[in-house]
Amino acid sequence: MTVQRVLILEDNLIIAMEAEEILRLVGIGQVEIASNLEQAVNAVHAGDYDFAMLDVNLGESTSFGFARLLMERGIAFGFVSGYSDTLDFPPDLRHVPLLNKPFDEQAMRLFVQTLAEAGKSSGM
Repeated sequence: MTVQRVLILEDNLIIAMEAEEILRLVGIGQVEIASNLEQAVNAVHAGDYDFAMLDVNLGESTSFGFARLLMERGIAFGFVSGYSDTLDFPPDLRHVPLLNKPFDEQAMRLFVQTLAEAGKSSGM
């Protein structure tokens, strides 16, 4: 699977822009940033994405419900978080790839590769 289009759901603009910059450095052509759940849902309904990167904590809410929407739509995704593991995540989402904050280009490359493989193996 060649990754062309990625959605970032991140409420911190600086982190979102850093992720966008690194994604472009690793060869992603189109990156869209959603700063809240409403923008993310609208983006998914309006376009196709190879995968999405989801910040876990979005102020007073989490991205877990949106993650389930992505699963229903067959869009690969991974979580981006300061949490070091997924043990406190809902059981149905503990298997999802996790990129720890802060991240660098090397960690992002591995994350992109993992999500691309997840999308390929599931037929997404």
